[in-house]
Amino acid sequence: MAFRLEALLQKCASLFHIKQLQAHLITTGQFQFHPSRTKLLELCAVSPSGDLSFACNIFRQIGTPSTNDWNAIVRGLAHSSVPTQAIPWFRTMLRRSQRVDALTCSFVLKACARALALFEASQLHSQIVRIGVEADVLLQTTLLDVYAKSGDLDGAHKVFDEMGLRDIASWNALISGLAQGNRPNEAMALFNKMKEEGWKPNEVTVLGALSACSQLGASKQGENIHRYIVNDMLDKNVIVCNAVIDMYAKCGFVDKAYSVFNSMSCRKNIITWNTMIMALAMNGDGHKALDLLSQMDLDGVHPDAVSYLAALCACNHAGLVEEGVSLFDSMTESGVKPNVKHYGSVVDLLGRAGRLKEACDIIRSMPMFPDEVLWQTLLGASKTYGNVEMAEMASKKLVEMGSISCGDFVLLSNIYAAQKRWDDVGRVREAMKNRDVRKVPGFSYMEVEGELHKFVNGDHSHPNSREIYAKLDEIKFRIKGYGYTAETDLVLHDIGEEDKENVLNYHSEKLAVAFGLISTIDGTPIQVNKNLRICVDCHTVIKIISKIYNREIIVRDRARFHRFNQGLCSCKDYW
Repeated sequence: MAFRLEALLQKCASLFHIKQLQAHLITTGQFQFHPSRTKLLELCAVSPSGDLSFACNIFRQIGTPSTNDWNAIVRGLAHSSVPTQAIPWFRTMLRRSQRVDALTCSFVLKACARALALFEASQLHSQIVRIGVEADVLLQTTLLDVYAKSGDLDGAHKVFDEMGLRDIASWNALISGLAQGNRPNEAMALFNKMKEEGWKPNEVTVLGALSACSQLGASKQGENIHRYIVNDMLDKNVIVCNAVIDMYAKCGFVDKAYSVFNSMSCRKNIITWNTMIMALAMNGDGHKALDLLSQMDLDGVHPDAVSYLAALCACNHAGLVEEGVSLFDSMTESGVKPNVKHYGSVVDLLGRAGRLKEACDIIRSMPMFPDEVLWQTLLGASKTYGNVEMAEMASKKLVEMGSISCGDFVLLSNIYAAQKRWDDVGRVREAMKNRDVRKVPGFSYMEVEGELHKFVNGDHSHPNSREIYAKLDEIKFRIKGYGYTAETDLVLHDIGEEDKENVLNYHSEKLAVAFGLISTIDGTPIQVNKNLRICVDCHTVIKIISKIYNREIIVRDRARFHRFNQGLCSCKDYW
């Protein structure tokens, strides 16, 4: 009879068939037997051919539901579009003194993970301990995953540390959580510890590790992971290949990213194309990015909104103004409706080119309400071109929208400072103080022999600080022979010229480059990652350094990559 029921279950391809099976079970009396009934509930609650509301109706017809019956509904709710509904069902089980097992808790935790319901997950954690199922490895891994996805990384780490037994999923959950939670250093440390303990990374593991490398710009570690992926044939997975392309792109090696893109043995998907186009955009190769966009259709992949956004960014970084405007105008004809990000990219494109009025007109004519980023973009362009009136208008809009971003205040303050309007500078800074708005400090970091080194503007905390500053003094002396004069107008403080030169000389990226010169072999590239945009003076200085010291220097700032070589930059001084 059980075999016949299994055969019938496999043949249920629609809700109509499920209803027929239910009628059959009722008429034959099998509905009262737990295994048959539970399998029907699971089919109806979880399978694509089922119906969760109908499963709930079936459940209500059961006089004394078993734990497995409850689990079938809780599991269905956890996988539904409203996963939080699994939580009140679980609470009802507890109120009715229904036996709760590890599976029940696992399904509810998965619901919490999908809904990012950290408070409910922590309450459930207490219940798990109380009912005595906390030793279950799968359940602990699910609990760890909830904490990680909900942003409580310390809680996730605590669960991990307390686990008596771990499986590969446990390691993966914490590595991914740390990588996604902006703690890439810890993610890489855990990845290395995992290998030391003899665990074999799988597709999920390398995705987390590659994400951490992307954030850190840790190209050497990324290359090692890529080598492992190829040797273990994990590159048959398109998601893994996409992550490798993204890692190389964000580490500044667009040629390696393109090599992976071209040599993929698995079929490229839309994410593959979009990742590669954005990689070219970040590295300033606008023409190649546009060529790739046109190749997508030939490969049977239709560009989506992300494809167009990446291509617009490419035009933006390469100064391809007319091409970008034309591409934007063609979107609707291609069946892709522009969203606020596309408008923002065009506003940035026009703003960078000094066409501020056109940029402002686009914002005012948008079919949707402009967000803060659009006005911030116009404010930034106004600062670049010294348009005080436009800057004040954009700043006023941002205040009306309730923005408290430090960048808004700093940009307006800098515009006033460039005009020597120190009273207005003081007024802006007073407004920042009253709103408790604090300026984000600039910092840079770089990887040397697998170790990350962080530098803050004017920092003396590095162990090699004395040698770094001695190198900076040497650089300062040598670059003057190439006609360098400090861009002191960029130091927007009412201080003397000598003090302004000192402020510029000790920017975090200069400290990092100096450290790179004293700690790496002559002729090898130096790679620096910066949290803010590189300033004009640092850009000028690093160009000269690349020529004097015969070094390729790659700087990833907040917006894009700058590849300095023999006194030139890949951005062609347009950023």
